[in-house]
Amino acid sequence: MTQTFALLDRAHLDAMTGGDTALAKEVIEIFREQAEIWSRMLDPQAETTQWADAAHTLKGASLGIGAIRLAAKCETAEKAGRSDTPPSVTAAAVMLGEIKDVLGDTLEEVAQLLYDYTSPPRRVS
Repeated sequence: MTQTFALLDRAHLDAMTGGDTALAKEVIEIFREQAEIWSRMLDPQAETTQWADAAHTLKGASLGIGAIRLAAKCETAEKAGRSDTPPSVTAAAVMLGEIKDVLGDTLEEVAQLLYDYTSPPRRVS
């Protein structure tokens, strides 16, 4: 059975940043930069060490913001890429495609979180 995690655990991010909104925004921006850089290396045609290293780095960045589902997908790919018998190009394409799908969804949620952090509080009438 596959365990499903939330895209972004805001309580985890809050705990990691001590509730400091400015620090949380900085950590999120670092995550976004890492995602942009390393997601380009998730190429199933490349050497397995390349995409395994990319998955490892994305896993760490994901854990820093509480993106547990993305971190889990990255961990699976990292382990597969570092195994004695790496997956076929087709299997790697499926696995890396799943990372990219979850990454896209996570980036959308991160954008919403940044909006929430920078928007003035809503007035209750």
